[in-house]
This record gives sequence, C-alpha cells and structure tokens, in this order.
Amino acid sequence: MRITLDTNVLLAAFIAEGLCQRVYSECLKGHELILSEFILEEIRLVFKRKARMPAVQILRNIESIRGNAEIIEIPVDVERVCRDANDDAVIATAVHGQAQVLVTGDQDLLILKKHRGVRIINPRTFIALL
Repeated sequence: MRITLDTNVLLAAFIAEGLCQRVYSECLKGHELILSEFILEEIRLVFKRKARMPAVQILRNIESIRGNAEIIEIPVDVERVCRDANDDAVIATAVHGQAQVLVTGDQDLLILKKHRGVRIINPRTFIALL
C-alpha cells in the first residue's frame, strides 16, 4: 500500500514510543511511504521548534525518513481543500504520490475522510486496517 504520513504522525513517531511509532514502523515493513520536500521541510521545522532537537539529530532523522520514502514533487499552487494551506500541501503529496491512505491526527484533514481517491484516517484506524 502507498501511504502518506502527516507531519504530526512523523513527529510523534520520532519523539515518543507508542501508536505513531508503530504506524511508521509498519509503513517501513511492507508498504511504500510517500512524502514530499514540503513534508520533509515541515518536519524539520517541527523537530527544531517543538521538539527542540539538536541540529545533528534533526539531520539524522530527516535523512532516515528520506531514505525510507519515495519523495515526490508537488505543484507550487496546490488545490485549495482545507483552511490551512499546509494541509493542502499534505493532501497534494498524497494525491500526486498516488497514495491510497493519508494518516494524520489533524482534525481539519480527518473531517474530509476521502479526497481524490485518498482515504484520510487517523493512526489508530490505520493500525486496525492492518
């Protein structure tokens, strides 16, 4: 399965043991992780600002994520779907990367349930699907 993980899921996977860490691990085992430079840059900023990780650890984590994902390009002017333009870029990543699933904890995305053939689910639902 082709899967896009939102920034909030990636952050939780790298800073705490638990559900999101399991989601990330499952993606690496037998699925294709689909991300974009937008998501990588967003996670880099979140690692720095929210998690306050040292620069060296941020670089290691980003390279690990990059090495385990297919990085796709998204258009500069993505389709407006959500009230937050960052959410639109995440959806565009899933759509342009032909992901079947977008895993997120963001309620603004979850409320959509599906967009252009991409099912939008939370981490708990993703684990239940497996």
